[in-house]
Amino acid sequence: MTESTSYRTVEARVPAPAGRPTTPHAARGRRRKLPRLTWLLQLFPVTTVVLAPYAVLIVPMAMFNDNPDVGFIVMLLALALPGCLAVEFAFLKRVGPRGEWQRGLAEANSGYPHLFTIARAVVLVSVTADLVAAWAGQGTIFTQVTGEVVSSPAAVVSSLFMGWRYLAFALLVASLLGGRASRLACLRWTLCLLGTQLVVAVATAMTEPMMAYLFFLMAVAAICGLLYSRFVVVAVLALFLLWPTVYAARNDLRADGGVRIDEAVTSADRLRLDLQVTQASEYDTPVDIERPGLPQVVRYGLVPRMLDPDRPALSTGARINEYMGGTSTSAYSFLALGTIYFLDGAWGVVLYFTGWAFVGVLLLRAGGAPGPVRLAVFSFVVAAPLMWSKVYPESMISFVQFTVAALPVLLLVSLNRSRSRTAPQRVRAGT
Repeated sequence: MTESTSYRTVEARVPAPAGRPTTPHAARGRRRKLPRLTWLLQLFPVTTVVLAPYAVLIVPMAMFNDNPDVGFIVMLLALALPGCLAVEFAFLKRVGPRGEWQRGLAEANSGYPHLFTIARAVVLVSVTADLVAAWAGQGTIFTQVTGEVVSSPAAVVSSLFMGWRYLAFALLVASLLGGRASRLACLRWTLCLLGTQLVVAVATAMTEPMMAYLFFLMAVAAICGLLYSRFVVVAVLALFLLWPTVYAARNDLRADGGVRIDEAVTSADRLRLDLQVTQASEYDTPVDIERPGLPQVVRYGLVPRMLDPDRPALSTGARINEYMGGTSTSAYSFLALGTIYFLDGAWGVVLYFTGWAFVGVLLLRAGGAPGPVRLAVFSFVVAAPLMWSKVYPESMISFVQFTVAALPVLLLVSLNRSRSRTAPQRVRAGT
């Protein structure tokens, strides 16, 4: 394929400063400033990740439907956001003027000659593992209803790579930022990852993991300056329009599998996540129920199930459902924010989000803009502890699992770092 003329034009007009690699994205960053909204997102990334689902969906739905407990949601946000903002303000000087952090991202990710090759390999392994897990029955609504723990060899082995879908995207983003791959190539491989999640959603009759993954993709891409606000607006509107069709298809799959469907619950009702959150206001918190402690976090996070096959499945959602008068074969949560408040009270919300904001900001800003390794670990923070739909405290176990499972790849990426500061001068449009 021919080389991208736009890349050649940029390189001809914008010479690289001494000691700094010339990459397509670095050059474009020097030629034009980032949109103001993108820059603000890079100033306050953790706050935005926490706030976005509530600002876009949950609070508007509560106000539109006159939820009398909308003040409870605002109160939860008032507990979670100040700690995030305080941490990000403390590290604000490390971002620098508008566009400087974006140029730092390009430089920090440019010194890895085979990064895109590694990223593609991780995509292929991730896709294979997710498809095998779905085929083996892992994570389906049907196993959730029966309370089974899938222990087949295929399911156990594929679970070792459960966090690689997040790792793969982080490495694709790093490849693009560092000039090792074109935007079109990264888009193709990203669509491969997203398409796999669609197939898994059909096989498992569970739409939440796919929606959460889509939110993850948009969050990480936007933080890295690769996704503009107009695209996010179009994507959100498209999801709203497609949701009734997706919801009906999901119900048909569940009914075909023998799961009872409540016909009274419509697709619009299922979007009433504000009701899911505000139900926590009916209880005196914190509530004392069985949940994973530090020993379980270590055991389940560090030890693969294939080495510990007899351990029971963890489901705080099932324990919450039992506490509310339900059965152990179904799970309930108040979304991440409400569940933390339900289990740990108001101070639990403050400490949780302040702590994870500190971890996230350190990964993004300590020592300059992040390279592929720190970017990958930050993606695990977004995908698990900060994901609005994840169940707490299992989300913290997931973060440990994702990081441990990614260690061989992260080590390979670190060893691949070039000693030379010379980066590729052009990227072929179709690579």
